[in-house]
Amino acid sequence: MVDNETNGIADRSRCRLCGRHTRRGTTAHHLIPRTCHRNKWFKKNYAREVMLRTIAVCHDCHRAVHRFVPSEKELGKRYNTVELLLAHPEIGKFVAWVKHRK
Repeated sequence: MVDNETNGIADRSRCRLCGRHTRRGTTAHHLIPRTCHRNKWFKKNYAREVMLRTIAVCHDCHRAVHRFVPSEKELGKRYNTVELLLAHPEIGKFVAWVKHRK
């Protein structure tokens, strides 16, 4: 599978946030949530290719992203790159903690 964030063949078993390999593998996280794809603001400000970008994240990090940023619109507008996700105070703190877990 191609990881759109790196534009190349990605290691889909490694989480892009914490870097862990987990037994459960990873899931695809849409950097701009799919629920926002039909929204006029997103259509106007982002190309279709940008809206379709995903990253591989472990289940723990995926759950944390949606727990700490429950608003899909906020996630799409303010946290639509790996760097921006890691800059979020709570997500960054969680990732720093979880990367030392199995």
